[in-house]
Amino acid sequence: MKLIKKILLALLILFVVAQFFGPEKNEGDYASIESFLIETKPSPEVKSILKESCFDCHSNVTRYPWYNNITPVNYWLADHIDHGKGHFNVSKWNKYKVKKKDHKLEELIEMVEAKEMPLNSYTWTHSEANLTDDQIKTVIDWAKGVRATYAYELSNN
Repeated sequence: MKLIKKILLALLILFVVAQFFGPEKNEGDYASIESFLIETKPSPEVKSILKESCFDCHSNVTRYPWYNNITPVNYWLADHIDHGKGHFNVSKWNKYKVKKKDHKLEELIEMVEAKEMPLNSYTWTHSEANLTDDQIKTVIDWAKGVRATYAYELSNN
């Protein structure tokens, strides 16, 4: 019994000390999203959907929940965000070539249409990010419209 108490005490101390360490936060400026919004011209409804369901993991601006202050949860969230930004980062939109922008929107359409985005692990704690069928259609229609402008640009080059 004494061994179990010692192990539990050591784990508690380790947990407390770990709280003083954490990953770098993804706390950029909303200005980094502006070029994406200006170029893709989402309607107010689409812009709201993107803000609630996409930008936390797919931009340089994350609204962190309270539990991000708990290690090791904060490391899991940081990894999740880094992974999301690696696939699609609207804060770097102006650095993408037109062909890549078109491809990213094609992937967005596929993932949203298949209801693979936003991820279940995100919507469990962000219920406002759950998309209705109407919202899915709205986002897909917007993305297809933007892709049409990129297709026009690509065909004229």
